[in-house]
Amino acid sequence: MKGERITIENGHLKVPDHPIIPFIEGDGTGADIWKASRRVFDAAVEKVYHGHRQVIWYEVFAGENSFNRTGQWLPPETTAAFREYLVGIKGPLTTPIGGGIRSLNVALRQELDLYTCLRPVRYIPGVPSPVIRPQDVDMIVFRENTEDIYAGIEWASGTPEARKVIDFLQHEMGVNKIRFPETSGIGIKPISAQGTRRLVRAAIRYALEHGRTSITLVHKGNIMKFTEGGFKNWGYEVAKEEYRDQTVTERESWILSNSEKNPDLTVEQNARMIEPGYYLMTEHQQAAVREEVEQALNLMPTHGNGQWKKRLLIRDSIADIALQQVLTRAREFDIIATPNLNGDYLSDALAAQVGGIGIAPGANINWESGHAIFEATHGTAPKYANLDKVNPGSVILSGGMMFSYMGWKEAEQLIWNALVKTIAQKKVTYDYHRMMPEATLLACSEFASAIIENMDSTE
Repeated sequence: MKGERITIENGHLKVPDHPIIPFIEGDGTGADIWKASRRVFDAAVEKVYHGHRQVIWYEVFAGENSFNRTGQWLPPETTAAFREYLVGIKGPLTTPIGGGIRSLNVALRQELDLYTCLRPVRYIPGVPSPVIRPQDVDMIVFRENTEDIYAGIEWASGTPEARKVIDFLQHEMGVNKIRFPETSGIGIKPISAQGTRRLVRAAIRYALEHGRTSITLVHKGNIMKFTEGGFKNWGYEVAKEEYRDQTVTERESWILSNSEKNPDLTVEQNARMIEPGYYLMTEHQQAAVREEVEQALNLMPTHGNGQWKKRLLIRDSIADIALQQVLTRAREFDIIATPNLNGDYLSDALAAQVGGIGIAPGANINWESGHAIFEATHGTAPKYANLDKVNPGSVILSGGMMFSYMGWKEAEQLIWNALVKTIAQKKVTYDYHRMMPEATLLACSEFASAIIENMDSTE
């Protein structure tokens, strides 16, 4: 095969001019989507780099297509190809029914330790939206990808394994909160300091490199204190211990601002201002708040006199509140870092605000090893297979993300600009056509052609 491997050296990708990139076409509508998307990718690279760069596409197989060919849902050769060539892209995959692999997507993430699910959510003018101000949405979700309930550690109700775990919990650990032990299925939710730290570290680095303004740690730590609560605490520790000069927590910003407005403010008074329920706390709890104030005031030389306003803001939000506020206060969210399940809910809910997952891009990345798989974020929609009908936007924009990750940012920008212009012209596939008055209905392949035509005027 002509072309060269992408490699990584000292944490930086080394991308040749003719990189070999494995791809999985995908199941159901995957064939239509991939054909359209590949034409867009090749056209963008040609228009930007004029033949000096070219992707060497290398097809590998997974899902139903693979099972029909080889009898395997995820052949080892496919995982090996993604491992060897570092960067790849895939269409939607069928999830096998019954035992064995629970999800091919999860299997790939686990095999390659792709611990970040990266989901940018940004409104494209003209796209139909169910919310009043979709233009306020410009967020990037860093979803932890390898832990939480997606680790797949669970036992079915009534099985010997479930009974054994329940017996251990009740008799060895003193757990008396399982309401119906005889009929309960049991699952384990692991969230680690290491897994949290590397995700939040990646989010902070990304924010600093791309000029983002804030990171919100979204968690349910008020209920799950040692898993999701641990996520919150470990996330703050990364910011304070590893990026002290470049970050400020939200509560630190309150403390510093209070002191700047009133230099004569005592520690006790400042503590009461940042903690409305201070007078109801125990003496031990009040002492902890006062210590927090004192530590923040120690930042005055580097963060005082308004300097904190130029730092990356680190804050946190309870998951249910965050799901409400991304609707009502979207502008307050920039980058979101969150455990696996919260990220699943949030990324799809946000995608719905800006037009749906049919046009939502996504990636699974290990920033240290360099491995990354960019993907469609939607399902296979088999009833539309081979009809040349569906929206290829999710894979197209995911490919743009892939080019940016490779350092080919000009190609990503050209794809984005051309797609935005095409939608502004009301040239859309059926999913948007039915909601856009006076729009022109295009097939999947025709939508790709319109994007390519618009590249000539958006370079």
